[in-house]
Amino acid sequence: MTDAQSRPVAGILLAAGAGFRYGVPKALVDGWMAGAVDALLDGGCEQVLVVLGAAAKEARRLVPDGVDVVVAPDWTEGMGASLRAALAAVETSRADAALVHLVDLPDVGPDVVRRLARIATPNVLARATYHGQAGHPVLLGRVHWRPVAAVAVGDEGARGYLRHREVEKVECGDLAGGQDVDVRGP
Repeated sequence: MTDAQSRPVAGILLAAGAGFRYGVPKALVDGWMAGAVDALLDGGCEQVLVVLGAAAKEARRLVPDGVDVVVAPDWTEGMGASLRAALAAVETSRADAALVHLVDLPDVGPDVVRRLARIATPNVLARATYHGQAGHPVLLGRVHWRPVAAVAVGDEGARGYLRHREVEKVECGDLAGGQDVDVRGP
């Protein structure tokens, strides 16, 4: 991060899913990969890591230069596998926190990322909310990475871990809608 008061944040973009309901892997949707990566970079993430799975070869071509990529070998298991791969990959970074973003949130921009990244510490647990509804991105302090990875299974990701802990809610409804896009519009 560039702000002198800020702590280093690793941006994680989960983009491994097959997009069955959407009809194509969402990592391949025109503009979504670049937009999400830009949101993380422009929002202040020092490092960005994209997790791929379905159509990884094609999707890798859409990842901007200078952005790290990891392919989750067990991506078909669900979001939990992608999150485990990402947290293992950033373990050696200097980041104090990881901001977990999803590729299918095209209206979430750098302002949302910046609002969350400002509160990064090694102990933080925070998530964006949109008009009071929990959403993404989620900010995980370094001390939580291994425990989150240990319970991330199926499509749960960090949900089960967060459910039983005090999580700071960061209202972002003034900046975005925060709705994931699961089906193609008309």
